[in-house]
Amino acid sequence: MSSFNEVSKATNSSIYDELGLNKKAKSSSGKSNQVLGQDDFLKLMTTQLQNQDPFSPMENGDFIAQMAQFSTVTGIDQVNQSLQGLSNQYAQGRIATAVNLLGHSVLVPSAVAKVDKDGVIHGALELSEPSTSTSINFYDLETDELLHTLDLGPTSVGTVGFSWDEIPTELIENQTTFRLEAKASFASGEFELKPSVYAAVVSVSNDMFDERVELTTVTEDKFELSEITKFK
Repeated sequence: MSSFNEVSKATNSSIYDELGLNKKAKSSSGKSNQVLGQDDFLKLMTTQLQNQDPFSPMENGDFIAQMAQFSTVTGIDQVNQSLQGLSNQYAQGRIATAVNLLGHSVLVPSAVAKVDKDGVIHGALELSEPSTSTSINFYDLETDELLHTLDLGPTSVGTVGFSWDEIPTELIENQTTFRLEAKASFASGEFELKPSVYAAVVSVSNDMFDERVELTTVTEDKFELSEITKFK
């Protein structure tokens, strides 16, 4: 005559066979799939209740704990799915924004500039304190020849815009690339500043691995979309 434990083991084995847990479930690709979903969990719990030891039934606290644990896991999975959806929408929005910038001029941190379609160079400087004088030198990028000096005079704190709108025709026709050198005199002395210039966007690329959206300007400089603060 079989003992109760042997009967229980046989019963459990039957239960596992019914649930398909005695053998590793195979996916369509042939790999083992050991992840239980919502339907598997509910089926397992129902079968567990139907086949529990009548002399030692499941405590209410155990049942509630299992339900609470399952609810937590399900909730986390739903949050992850929602966050992934938001991430995908955000990535798509970034790409759409970048594509809309094609052909437009964007303000980028760069000391290299080309004339725009109107034959002008526009840019900006950021000053942390007032200056007694501020100037920008324009050099030929290839020959390093000084071509023009723009005197902005005394400037205040913040963003100071500048433009060179009387560029010689020959420089425009030769599609000259310029190198900018900005300097400002403060109470503590003269310092070199890092200029920003407006440059036309000629291409957009998206890195599918780290979701970076990169812009290439007419000066062949590359910038991440997050670096763009202004455009026109």
